[in-house]
Amino acid sequence: TAGRLRRRLRLVHTPKNGSWLNMAEIELSILSRQCLSQRFASADEMDAAIRTWETTRNATRAGTNWQFTTPNARIKLKTLYPLPDIQR
Repeated sequence: TAGRLRRRLRLVHTPKNGSWLNMAEIELSILSRQCLSQRFASADEMDAAIRTWETTRNATRAGTNWQFTTPNARIKLKTLYPLPDIQR
């Protein structure tokens, strides 16, 4: 039931501007499209489907092709990635 799922849900604080967070969001989006777009008769059935999806995804070594480099970040996000101030 929804109540059981809600009790198992844990909210965790995460930074807003981390590239790893973007990759996690991408992975969750893929999970949603490939696995969770159908209806499940029970939470156990949904859990089994997620585990099967996870096993298949890990077996194929699927990953994220992250192309945002540090130099690009310094250009696009100057205020978040300032150049180090080296004084001699």
